[in-house]
Amino acid sequence: MLYQLVKFAASPLAQVMCRPHISGGANVPNRGAAILAVNHLSVIDSFLLPALLPRHVTFTAKSEYFSGNPISQWFMRLGGSLPIDRESATSAQAMLDSAAELLERGELFGIHPEGTRSPDGRLYRGKIGVAWLALKTGAPVLPVALSGTEKVMPVGASVPRPAKVGIVIGEPMTFDGDYKNARDRRRVTDEIMQAIQKLSGQEYVPQYAASVKANLDNS
Repeated sequence: MLYQLVKFAASPLAQVMCRPHISGGANVPNRGAAILAVNHLSVIDSFLLPALLPRHVTFTAKSEYFSGNPISQWFMRLGGSLPIDRESATSAQAMLDSAAELLERGELFGIHPEGTRSPDGRLYRGKIGVAWLALKTGAPVLPVALSGTEKVMPVGASVPRPAKVGIVIGEPMTFDGDYKNARDRRRVTDEIMQAIQKLSGQEYVPQYAASVKANLDNS
């Protein structure tokens, strides 16, 4: 009920601010589990799809979003996002365990495999959590490419601004392999990132975005 109330408030705002064009919406199943693997350009990415898609979508979000900007706090807390401390392996695993439980109940779960926002609009190497979930639960993965969200909520902005957003949802992907096997997790993650890159047209960078950000901060 709370999610529906948030959605009722957020959906019109998303329509007005983002003027979204959604392609491939029919690829989202009407029922049953699926993982939405989404590129990451802006803080609004984690609540844009929940606001616009008919089904309930639970996203991961870094823990800072729950204590920073009041707008992000409101959406994250009321929208049911799962917080993750990116510096803590224990927190990351707890989030994945919670996500697996959601998927096993037949729900939709959204994740940004890059782990953090792109520092420059390019697509960065994915972290293996998305593969762990796909292989452990057997849920299909839908690659999703967002564009224009960084114009709605640029880095450092506290208030969104109007801009056109594109959303492309790819066909479901299923995978074979052992979720405990590091090579299988890496292979599946790379295949998912390739699918996202094909939809988004972004330049791909075979490095983690967090490492690139750290180097920029130290330069």
